[in-house]
Amino acid sequence: MSYSEYRRPRILTPLREHLRDTFWFAPVAAMVGVFVLWVVADELDRALVEYLQGEQAYDDVADLIKIAEDAKTIVTTISSAMMTFIGVVFSISLVALQMASGQLSPRVVPMFIRSRITKATFSVFLATFLLSLLVLAAYEGETDPRRVAAVPLVQSILTLLMLGLSLLLFVAYVNTTLRLMRVGHVVDLITSEAFRVLAKQPRYEGVAEDLGPATGFLTHRGRAGVLRDVNVALLVRAARRHGVVLRLIPRVGDFVLPGTRILAVHGGGQVPRLLSSAVSVGIERSFYQDLSFGLRQLSDIALRALSSSVNDPTTAVQCLDRTTQFLAALADRPLGTVRHRDRKGAVRLVQDVPGWTDLVDLGFAEVRACAEGNPQVIRRLLAGLDDLLSLVPAERRQPLLRHRTLLVQLVERTIPEPADRDFALKADRQGIG
Repeated sequence: MSYSEYRRPRILTPLREHLRDTFWFAPVAAMVGVFVLWVVADELDRALVEYLQGEQAYDDVADLIKIAEDAKTIVTTISSAMMTFIGVVFSISLVALQMASGQLSPRVVPMFIRSRITKATFSVFLATFLLSLLVLAAYEGETDPRRVAAVPLVQSILTLLMLGLSLLLFVAYVNTTLRLMRVGHVVDLITSEAFRVLAKQPRYEGVAEDLGPATGFLTHRGRAGVLRDVNVALLVRAARRHGVVLRLIPRVGDFVLPGTRILAVHGGGQVPRLLSSAVSVGIERSFYQDLSFGLRQLSDIALRALSSSVNDPTTAVQCLDRTTQFLAALADRPLGTVRHRDRKGAVRLVQDVPGWTDLVDLGFAEVRACAEGNPQVIRRLLAGLDDLLSLVPAERRQPLLRHRTLLVQLVERTIPEPADRDFALKADRQGIG
């Protein structure tokens, strides 16, 4: 991907990503939207009755009243049933979260929170419930066609349409939740998210040129926490406006303490101290700009699968499959430093990212150390290392060779029988096919 093909980040993009990590925004927005929709439908109902009364079509108004009265029974049933549906959705979500956290890793819980279908189902259910209450409140006791002010016919039809949408979303929600409770699907989603992060990054340009001595620093003034992401667009614009180059000192994913330096200023100019608020610090890592978070999650799932309490080496093999896939995509890609440029192509923000050795160690070191006594994992790990050795350039072979050597030493040290040792040291892409 060339620089001209790189899509520059927008200032509001971090806000959008932060809202995706919350569960409250979508339901609140849906309820506000359905309230506006109800106001419009109520005006349409009033306009319809006023038109028929103006035409002195009182028989038509009477027919509308009869239809609305029949619809009232249905709307009342919908109103009482929606709360039951909401309880079912909430219960299923809690069970899925508990199973994912206990059997896979607590790091995969945000994936369930970010699930669009879960938010859409919960939001539409709440919106349908609110709409049914508003429609019931709109019914009038007057039955005289000459005096009635409005008949909630359009509102009732809208409620029925929302009910149909709710049922369709419930089916889709159950299907999606069942898929998210399967290890293979979760591992695939983690890998897909990791590739999305990679696709959004500009091309890495290796070691950055000498920026000269720092002329100033911005410190973190908020609470202690994990560096989740930075507002790249805001920092680039501020750096261009003041004629400086900013350098992000910690990596995304690092733990940051209050008072520590977070941004270095190069070029002699001064930038406002409030610019440090462009750096987002939270209680846990996020996928948005964290290149190594996908590998961290895959390693955590594999480690839990290899624990004595779980003992599920097949899941560890599935994680190794995706780890090898992600590292293979980085085999010939420059790593080290990201340089964010302004519209004229001038470097304005320099950001350190994990290098090749860092990512290889993250993907293999802990799994290799826990592979003792699991020939299926050992054989798959050997096959993955051999595949990567055949793909990477010569200068990137050293960390792979180091892990392969340490793995062989582990097998020779822990497996006394020569036949078992030879079996474990046979590379197999399926582990034990």
